Amino acid sequence: MIYLLEDDISIQKFVSYALVNSGIEVKVFDTPSEFYKAMNEEMPELLLLDIMLPEEDGISILNKLREREETKKLPVIMLTAKGTEYDRIIGLDAGADDYVAKPFSVMELISRIKAVIRRSEMTGTKKSESEYTVGDVTLCTVKHMVKVKGEEIRLTYKEFELLSLLMKNKEKVFDRDELLVKIWGYDFDGENRTVDVHIRTLRSKLKEGGSIIETVRGVGYKVKG
Repeated sequence: MIYLLEDDISIQKFVSYALVNSGIEVKVFDTPSEFYKAMNEEMPELLLLDIMLPEEDGISILNKLREREETKKLPVIMLTAKGTEYDRIIGLDAGADDYVAKPFSVMELISRIKAVIRRSEMTGTKKSESEYTVGDVTLCTVKHMVKVKGEEIRLTYKEFELLSLLMKNKEKVFDRDELLVKIWGYDFDGENRTVDVHIRTLRSKLKEGGSIIETVRGVGYKVKG
C-alpha cells in the first residue's frame, strides 16, 4: 500500500491511475489531517508527499514523521514543482528518500518508487543498532545521537546518515557517486558539490572531532581509524 498526499486533483488521478495499472495499491489524501488519521489506522509501504499543501507544508510533515519512532524509517518520495538543486537538498536533508520534480513521467515515478522500496527492504531490518566511537566522536544509531567529547551535536537527518555510514566502515574510502547513491538514493544530474558541502558542514559541526573525516584526494572520503 502506497499513500499519496497531494491536493492537485489532476495529479491525484494521473498518479493513482498509473500506480493501479502497475499493480500498486494506493490511497489518496487531499489534506494532512486526512493523512494523519489514516496513518493511525494503517502504515503504508511508502509515502508520495507533495511540498505545497493546505494546512501544513510537506517539509513540516516529513520532519514530524522522522521524529516519531514508528515512522522515522518510512520511505518518502517528495513530489513538488520546485526543481532546483537547493530545494532538492532541503527535502533530502529533512529525510526524504528521493525527490521527483513536476512534471514527471509515469515510468520514472514508478521506477523510483520500486527502487526506494527495494532499498528499504534491504536496509530497513538490517541496520546495526549499536554504538560507534572513533577518536572523540561517538555515534549511537539507537538514540540517533552524536557526541564529541561528551557534548551532544545536532545534525540533520542526512548528515547523521552520512557520518553513520563512514563511521561504520572506517578506513573504507567512498567516492562521491557512491555516497550519493547510498545516502541520497540517486545520482544528481550534472555537476554538483552536494557531498563536499555536507562533509564540510559535518566537519564544522563536529569541531575538533571533524578531523576523523579524511579527504582522499581524487577519490572521496573516509573515516580514519
